[in-house]
Amino acid sequence: MHIGVPKEIKNHEYRVGMTPAGVREAVAHGHRVSVQSGAGAAIGFDDGQYRDAGARIVVQAEKLFADAELIVKVKEPQPAECAMMRQGQVLFTYLHLAPDPQQTQLLLKSGCTAIAYETVTDDQGRLPLLAPMSEVAGRLAPQMGAYALTKSVGGAGVLLGGVPGVLPARVTVIGGGVVGENAAKVALGMGADVTLIDTSKSRLQELDGLYGPRLKTLQANADGIERAVADSDLVIGAVLVPGAKAPKLVSRAMLGLMRKGSVLVDVAIDQGGCFETSRPTTHAEPLYEVDGIVHYCVANMPGAVARTATLALTAETLRFALRLADLGWQRACREDRHLANGLNVHQGRVVHPAVGAALGIECAPLAALLQ
Repeated sequence: MHIGVPKEIKNHEYRVGMTPAGVREAVAHGHRVSVQSGAGAAIGFDDGQYRDAGARIVVQAEKLFADAELIVKVKEPQPAECAMMRQGQVLFTYLHLAPDPQQTQLLLKSGCTAIAYETVTDDQGRLPLLAPMSEVAGRLAPQMGAYALTKSVGGAGVLLGGVPGVLPARVTVIGGGVVGENAAKVALGMGADVTLIDTSKSRLQELDGLYGPRLKTLQANADGIERAVADSDLVIGAVLVPGAKAPKLVSRAMLGLMRKGSVLVDVAIDQGGCFETSRPTTHAEPLYEVDGIVHYCVANMPGAVARTATLALTAETLRFALRLADLGWQRACREDRHLANGLNVHQGRVVHPAVGAALGIECAPLAALLQ
């Protein structure tokens, strides 16, 4: 199969869908790989390294999309990229379609088969291709929150870890999954006073066993969230409903209970955000203020540490990309139900139930497509 790896064009996105090591593996499997010139240059993977691994270097994205049968990316295709997709072509990348009707309609119009990293599952019901970026985003969230708390960018002028004689910042993490645990771990390491909120008692017990009394835990309910938010210098939203829109857990009214200059970091922004006042921002302009509260809602947070993020991501995605190339999407999904759960769009139809429910679109039955 002919695999194409384009250069990402989203604002300040420097990750790349396949490393030179990944290209070498794909070529060893008998596949042709085209990489757009400069696709990995910003993170230390130059064209020469890709060429040495067996890739053909293509200058124009139009040529790469026109020739490749399987497109391997990192972020959701931008409108110009959707316009280059075609029926019979397979797209393997993050999509986050539930809060994005425009991208959904463009992919449906293209007729391509789109498989989303974020809905591929494993035997334990986890999301193995989302997990590495959740780890990165979770660990970044307190770091970005600490920056947003500085007075020079509109924050309250609070140091996350405090100093002897001055109390540390209070941090609330909403959600105890991969993002939430990693955010809490780093915030604790920075010396903050951390409370983690989750709906699952068993998950809170697990986290209590791991971190002990250093980490305060609270079972989620509306009153508890409101009280915790009102008391916090930094709130990190780490909520995930696989494939669906994130629930809005912090209302605009709650912002009025917070101290001016406090910060909200919405890691769930890719799925629509879990704060009522959230809207996507970019690395170029990451912050904005609502009612005196600073918001950080960058939709591709791991792009800030693009080399680390690429290495972590492609270590997980490569085996699935090779399976798609080796077997073709239909057989690969038929033989691997977890990969089949990644199928979001096929030939003008939405396939994933959570995406269909979020957008009010009737879904094509997965079983019929795999026959």
